[in-house]
Amino acid sequence: MATETETLTLNDTAHVTDERKYLYLAGVNVMHSIAPPMHNYIARALGLSWQFINKECPSVEDLVALFRAPTFAGGVVTMPYKKAIIPFLDERDELVEMLGACNNVYLTKERKLRGTNTDWRGIRGCLLSGTKSGVNESKGKPALIIGAGGASRAALYALVADLECGEVYIVNRDAKEVADLLEDSKAYASSSTRQPRLRHVTSVEEVEGLQTPYYVVGTVPDFEAKTDEEINARKIIETFLRKEEKGVLLDMCYKPRNTRLLRLGRETGWNVVDGTGVIAHQIEEQWRLWAGAGEEGRAKVPEEKAWEILRKGAEQSTAINF
Repeated sequence: MATETETLTLNDTAHVTDERKYLYLAGVNVMHSIAPPMHNYIARALGLSWQFINKECPSVEDLVALFRAPTFAGGVVTMPYKKAIIPFLDERDELVEMLGACNNVYLTKERKLRGTNTDWRGIRGCLLSGTKSGVNESKGKPALIIGAGGASRAALYALVADLECGEVYIVNRDAKEVADLLEDSKAYASSSTRQPRLRHVTSVEEVEGLQTPYYVVGTVPDFEAKTDEEINARKIIETFLRKEEKGVLLDMCYKPRNTRLLRLGRETGWNVVDGTGVIAHQIEEQWRLWAGAGEEGRAKVPEEKAWEILRKGAEQSTAINF
Protein backbone atom coordinates (compact mmCIF):
# COMPACT_ATOMS: atom_id res chain seq x y z
CA MET A 1 0.00 0.00 0.00
CA ALA A 2 1.28 3.48 -0.90
CA THR A 3 2.13 5.93 1.86
CA GLU A 4 2.53 9.67 1.93
CA THR A 5 6.35 9.38 1.78
CA GLU A 6 6.45 6.93 -1.10
CA THR A 7 7.14 7.97 -4.68
CA LEU A 8 3.92 7.42 -6.66
CA THR A 9 2.84 7.66 -10.26
CA LEU A 10 -0.74 8.71 -9.55
CA ASN A 11 -1.74 11.75 -11.61
CA ASP A 12 1.62 11.48 -13.37
CA THR A 13 3.65 12.60 -10.35
CA ALA A 14 6.44 10.06 -10.92
CA HIS A 15 9.82 10.87 -9.35
CA VAL A 16 8.22 13.30 -6.91
CA THR A 17 8.03 12.54 -3.21
CA ASP A 18 4.31 12.36 -2.61
CA GLU A 19 3.14 13.88 0.65
CA ARG A 20 -0.56 13.68 -0.16
CA LYS A 21 -2.56 12.38 2.74
CA TYR A 22 -5.92 14.12 3.14
CA LEU A 23 -9.09 14.56 1.11
CA TYR A 24 -11.57 17.12 2.37
CA LEU A 25 -15.22 18.03 2.28
CA ALA A 26 -14.76 21.71 3.03
CA GLY A 27 -17.41 24.31 3.78
CA VAL A 28 -19.81 25.42 6.49
CA ASN A 29 -22.05 22.99 8.44
CA VAL A 30 -20.39 19.92 6.91
CA MET A 31 -19.84 17.73 9.95
CA HIS A 32 -23.03 15.76 9.30
CA SER A 33 -21.80 14.48 5.93
CA ILE A 34 -22.03 10.71 5.45
CA ALA A 35 -19.35 10.69 2.73
CA PRO A 36 -16.14 9.87 4.71
CA PRO A 37 -16.66 6.09 5.25
CA MET A 38 -17.39 5.61 1.54
CA HIS A 39 -14.40 7.64 0.38
CA ASN A 40 -12.07 6.03 2.94
CA TYR A 41 -13.14 2.61 1.70
CA ILE A 42 -12.38 3.64 -1.90
CA ALA A 43 -8.94 4.93 -0.88
CA ARG A 44 -8.08 1.59 0.75
CA ALA A 45 -9.40 -0.33 -2.25
CA LEU A 46 -7.13 1.70 -4.52
CA GLY A 47 -4.13 1.05 -2.28
CA LEU A 48 -3.89 4.59 -0.92
CA SER A 49 -3.39 5.60 2.70
CA TRP A 50 -5.42 8.75 2.20
CA GLN A 51 -8.07 9.90 4.67
CA PHE A 52 -11.27 11.77 3.80
CA ILE A 53 -12.24 14.38 6.39
CA ASN A 54 -15.22 16.69 6.86
CA LYS A 55 -13.63 20.07 7.58
CA GLU A 56 -15.47 23.11 8.87
CA CYS A 57 -14.06 26.27 7.24
CA PRO A 58 -15.22 29.59 8.71
CA SER A 59 -13.83 31.46 5.70
CA VAL A 60 -12.78 30.73 2.12
CA GLU A 61 -9.22 31.61 3.20
CA ASP A 62 -9.33 28.72 5.70
CA LEU A 63 -10.43 26.42 2.90
CA VAL A 64 -7.65 27.58 0.59
CA ALA A 65 -5.04 27.05 3.32
CA LEU A 66 -6.11 23.40 3.58
CA PHE A 67 -5.91 22.94 -0.17
CA ARG A 68 -2.48 24.60 -0.40
CA ALA A 69 -0.93 22.28 2.20
CA PRO A 70 1.49 19.63 0.83
CA THR A 71 -0.69 16.91 2.38
CA PHE A 72 -3.69 17.90 0.21
CA ALA A 73 -4.87 15.06 -2.07
CA GLY A 74 -8.23 16.40 -3.27
CA GLY A 75 -11.19 18.41 -2.15
CA VAL A 76 -14.94 18.67 -2.36
CA VAL A 77 -16.14 22.25 -1.98
CA THR A 78 -19.60 22.87 -0.59
CA MET A 79 -21.72 25.79 0.59
CA PRO A 80 -21.04 28.67 0.70
CA TYR A 81 -17.77 28.52 -1.27
CA LYS A 82 -18.63 27.04 -4.66
CA LYS A 83 -18.29 30.47 -6.26
CA ALA A 84 -15.92 32.03 -3.73
CA ILE A 85 -13.19 29.42 -4.31
CA ILE A 86 -12.80 30.22 -8.01
CA PRO A 87 -10.44 33.24 -7.77
CA PHE A 88 -8.09 31.19 -5.58
CA LEU A 89 -7.60 28.37 -8.09
CA ASP A 90 -4.48 28.10 -10.24
CA GLU A 91 -6.54 26.65 -13.09
CA ARG A 92 -10.21 26.08 -13.84
CA ASP A 93 -11.72 23.94 -16.54
CA GLU A 94 -14.43 24.79 -19.05
CA LEU A 95 -17.19 23.64 -16.70
CA VAL A 96 -16.14 26.09 -13.98
CA GLU A 97 -15.80 28.88 -16.52
CA MET A 98 -19.26 28.17 -17.91
CA LEU A 99 -21.14 27.34 -14.71
CA GLY A 100 -19.46 29.86 -12.44
CA ALA A 101 -19.30 27.23 -9.68
CA CYS A 102 -16.65 24.77 -8.53
CA ASN A 103 -17.28 21.81 -6.24
CA ASN A 104 -14.21 19.67 -6.90
CA VAL A 105 -10.52 20.58 -6.67
CA TYR A 106 -7.63 18.35 -7.65
CA LEU A 107 -3.89 18.55 -8.29
CA THR A 108 -2.49 18.62 -11.82
CA LYS A 109 0.79 16.86 -12.61
CA GLU A 110 2.50 20.21 -11.98
CA ARG A 111 0.80 20.28 -8.54
CA LYS A 112 -1.44 23.16 -9.48
CA LEU A 113 -4.88 23.50 -7.91
CA ARG A 114 -7.40 22.90 -10.67
CA GLY A 115 -11.14 23.22 -10.25
CA THR A 116 -14.01 21.49 -11.97
CA ASN A 117 -17.67 20.72 -11.33
CA THR A 118 -18.89 17.18 -10.75
CA ASP A 119 -22.13 18.12 -8.96
CA TRP A 120 -23.99 18.01 -12.26
CA ARG A 121 -23.14 14.30 -12.62
CA GLY A 122 -24.68 13.61 -9.24
CA ILE A 123 -27.80 15.56 -10.13
CA ARG A 124 -28.20 13.82 -13.47
CA GLY A 125 -27.75 10.38 -11.93
CA CYS A 126 -30.34 11.04 -9.23
CA LEU A 127 -32.92 12.41 -11.66
CA LEU A 128 -32.54 9.46 -14.02
CA SER A 129 -32.85 7.05 -11.08
CA GLY A 130 -36.25 8.60 -10.36
CA THR A 131 -37.72 7.93 -13.79
CA LYS A 132 -39.82 4.82 -14.32
CA SER A 133 -37.65 3.62 -17.21
CA GLY A 134 -34.28 4.72 -15.84
CA VAL A 135 -33.65 6.77 -18.98
CA ASN A 136 -34.17 10.44 -19.76
CA GLU A 137 -37.82 11.33 -20.43
CA SER A 138 -37.49 15.12 -20.25
CA LYS A 139 -36.22 16.20 -23.67
CA GLY A 140 -37.84 19.50 -24.60
CA LYS A 141 -39.94 19.60 -21.40
CA PRO A 142 -39.62 22.36 -18.80
CA ALA A 143 -37.74 21.93 -15.55
CA LEU A 144 -37.68 23.79 -12.23
CA ILE A 145 -34.73 24.81 -10.06
CA ILE A 146 -35.39 25.97 -6.51
CA GLY A 147 -32.61 28.36 -5.50
CA ALA A 148 -30.06 30.41 -7.40
CA GLY A 149 -26.81 29.85 -5.49
CA GLY A 150 -23.73 27.82 -6.41
CA ALA A 151 -25.50 24.45 -6.61
CA SER A 152 -28.11 25.84 -9.00
CA ARG A 153 -25.39 26.23 -11.64
CA ALA A 154 -24.71 22.50 -11.70
CA ALA A 155 -28.44 21.77 -11.76
CA LEU A 156 -28.88 24.07 -14.74
CA TYR A 157 -26.06 22.37 -16.64
CA ALA A 158 -27.42 18.89 -15.94
CA LEU A 159 -30.92 19.90 -17.03
CA VAL A 160 -29.94 21.80 -20.18
CA ALA A 161 -26.70 20.30 -21.48
CA ASP A 162 -27.25 16.65 -20.60
CA LEU A 163 -30.96 16.05 -20.08
CA GLU A 164 -31.98 18.49 -22.85
CA CYS A 165 -34.85 20.12 -20.99
CA GLY A 166 -36.62 23.09 -22.52
CA GLU A 167 -37.40 26.20 -20.51
CA VAL A 168 -36.05 26.19 -16.95
CA TYR A 169 -38.11 27.91 -14.26
CA ILE A 170 -36.25 29.50 -11.33
CA VAL A 171 -37.91 30.03 -7.94
CA ASN A 172 -35.82 31.94 -5.41
CA ARG A 173 -36.47 34.39 -2.59
CA ASP A 174 -33.62 36.73 -3.65
CA ALA A 175 -34.06 38.48 -7.00
CA LYS A 176 -30.39 39.57 -7.07
CA GLU A 177 -29.24 35.93 -6.94
CA VAL A 178 -31.52 35.12 -9.88
CA ALA A 179 -30.10 38.07 -11.82
CA ASP A 180 -26.58 36.73 -11.16
CA LEU A 181 -27.62 33.28 -12.37
CA LEU A 182 -29.10 34.76 -15.54
CA GLU A 183 -25.88 36.70 -16.12
CA ASP A 184 -23.71 33.61 -15.53
CA SER A 185 -25.82 31.59 -17.97
CA LYS A 186 -24.62 33.86 -20.80
CA ALA A 187 -21.31 31.94 -20.66
CA TYR A 188 -23.06 29.03 -22.39
CA ALA A 189 -23.04 31.07 -25.60
CA SER A 190 -19.27 30.61 -25.94
CA SER A 191 -19.46 26.80 -25.68
CA SER A 192 -21.00 23.98 -27.65
CA THR A 193 -23.87 23.85 -25.13
CA ARG A 194 -27.01 25.69 -26.14
CA GLN A 195 -28.05 28.81 -24.28
CA PRO A 196 -30.51 27.99 -21.45
CA ARG A 197 -33.98 29.51 -21.56
CA LEU A 198 -34.61 30.74 -18.03
CA ARG A 199 -37.74 32.17 -16.47
CA HIS A 200 -37.80 33.71 -13.01
CA VAL A 201 -41.23 32.76 -11.64
CA THR A 202 -42.35 35.31 -9.08
CA SER A 203 -46.06 34.69 -8.43
CA VAL A 204 -48.61 31.92 -7.98
CA GLU A 205 -50.70 33.49 -10.74
CA GLU A 206 -47.81 33.05 -13.18
CA VAL A 207 -47.57 29.34 -12.35
CA GLU A 208 -51.16 28.73 -13.45
CA GLY A 209 -50.28 29.44 -17.08
CA LEU A 210 -47.08 27.37 -17.16
CA GLN A 211 -46.54 23.76 -18.18
CA THR A 212 -45.64 21.39 -15.34
CA PRO A 213 -41.87 20.84 -15.05
CA TYR A 214 -40.75 17.25 -15.56
CA TYR A 215 -37.72 17.57 -13.31
CA VAL A 216 -37.58 19.63 -10.11
CA VAL A 217 -34.26 20.20 -8.33
CA GLY A 218 -34.03 21.78 -4.88
CA THR A 219 -30.64 23.42 -4.26
CA VAL A 220 -31.21 25.27 -0.97
CA PRO A 221 -31.00 24.26 2.70
CA ASP A 222 -34.13 22.98 4.42
CA PHE A 223 -35.75 25.80 6.38
CA GLU A 224 -39.16 27.06 7.44
CA ALA A 225 -40.42 29.94 5.31
CA LYS A 226 -40.72 33.07 7.48
CA THR A 227 -40.17 36.25 5.48
CA ASP A 228 -42.65 37.47 2.87
CA GLU A 229 -40.23 36.51 0.10
CA GLU A 230 -39.75 33.02 1.51
CA ILE A 231 -43.47 32.46 1.99
CA ASN A 232 -44.18 33.59 -1.57
CA ALA A 233 -41.49 31.24 -2.95
CA ARG A 234 -42.96 28.35 -0.95
CA LYS A 235 -46.46 29.02 -2.31
CA ILE A 236 -45.10 29.05 -5.87
CA ILE A 237 -43.38 25.69 -5.32
CA GLU A 238 -46.54 24.19 -3.79
CA THR A 239 -48.59 25.39 -6.76
CA PHE A 240 -46.18 23.76 -9.21
CA LEU A 241 -46.18 20.46 -7.31
CA ARG A 242 -49.97 20.34 -7.02
CA LYS A 243 -50.44 20.49 -10.77
CA GLU A 244 -52.00 17.36 -12.28
CA GLU A 245 -48.93 16.10 -14.14
CA LYS A 246 -46.06 14.69 -12.11
CA GLY A 247 -42.39 14.05 -12.70
CA VAL A 248 -39.19 13.56 -10.67
CA LEU A 249 -38.24 15.73 -7.69
CA LEU A 250 -34.70 15.79 -6.25
CA ASP A 251 -33.72 17.74 -3.16
CA MET A 252 -29.93 18.13 -2.98
CA CYS A 253 -30.22 19.01 0.70
CA TYR A 254 -30.06 15.94 2.93
CA LYS A 255 -30.02 17.46 6.40
CA PRO A 256 -32.56 16.35 7.31
CA ARG A 257 -32.77 13.49 4.86
CA ASN A 258 -36.55 13.84 4.70
CA THR A 259 -36.79 17.55 3.92
CA ARG A 260 -39.91 19.71 3.78
CA LEU A 261 -39.63 19.69 -0.01
CA LEU A 262 -39.47 15.89 -0.21
CA ARG A 263 -42.43 15.54 2.14
CA LEU A 264 -44.45 17.88 -0.03
CA GLY A 265 -43.37 15.98 -3.13
CA ARG A 266 -44.54 12.68 -1.69
CA GLU A 267 -47.79 14.22 -0.53
CA THR A 268 -48.52 15.52 -4.04
CA GLY A 269 -47.57 12.31 -5.89
CA TRP A 270 -44.10 13.05 -7.30
CA ASN A 271 -41.31 10.49 -7.66
CA VAL A 272 -38.88 11.84 -5.07
CA VAL A 273 -35.14 11.28 -4.72
CA ASP A 274 -33.19 12.33 -1.63
CA GLY A 275 -29.89 14.16 -1.91
CA THR A 276 -27.58 11.44 -0.58
CA GLY A 277 -27.40 9.89 -4.04
CA VAL A 278 -25.80 13.04 -5.43
CA ILE A 279 -22.66 12.07 -3.51
CA ALA A 280 -22.32 8.59 -5.00
CA HIS A 281 -23.09 9.48 -8.61
CA GLN A 282 -19.94 11.66 -8.62
CA ILE A 283 -17.38 9.26 -7.22
CA GLU A 284 -16.11 7.74 -10.46
CA GLU A 285 -15.12 11.13 -11.89
CA GLN A 286 -13.88 12.48 -8.57
CA TRP A 287 -11.48 9.60 -8.03
CA ARG A 288 -10.31 9.69 -11.63
CA LEU A 289 -9.25 13.29 -11.06
CA TRP A 290 -7.80 12.80 -7.59
CA ALA A 291 -5.94 9.54 -8.16
CA GLY A 292 -6.25 8.45 -11.80
CA ALA A 293 -8.68 5.66 -10.88
CA GLY A 294 -10.00 3.80 -13.90
CA GLU A 295 -7.40 5.14 -16.29
CA GLU A 296 -5.24 2.74 -18.29
CA GLY A 297 -3.50 0.27 -16.01
CA ARG A 298 -5.16 1.56 -12.85
CA ALA A 299 -7.82 0.08 -10.62
CA LYS A 300 -11.40 1.29 -11.00
CA VAL A 301 -13.52 2.63 -8.19
CA PRO A 302 -15.41 -0.28 -6.56
CA GLU A 303 -18.74 1.46 -7.04
CA GLU A 304 -21.11 -1.29 -5.91
CA LYS A 305 -19.50 -1.62 -2.48
CA ALA A 306 -19.06 2.16 -2.20
CA TRP A 307 -22.77 2.64 -2.83
CA GLU A 308 -23.57 0.01 -0.22
CA ILE A 309 -21.47 1.84 2.39
CA LEU A 310 -23.08 5.17 1.56
CA ARG A 311 -26.61 3.76 1.76
CA LYS A 312 -25.86 2.15 5.11
CA GLY A 313 -24.45 5.43 6.40
CA ALA A 314 -27.52 7.31 5.21
CA GLU A 315 -29.86 4.85 6.92
CA GLN A 316 -28.00 4.88 10.23
CA SER A 317 -26.96 8.52 10.55
CA THR A 318 -28.67 10.30 13.44
CA ALA A 319 -27.33 13.59 12.06
CA ILE A 320 -29.61 13.49 9.00
CA ASN A 321 -32.49 11.25 10.08
CA PHE A 322 -34.61 13.40 12.38
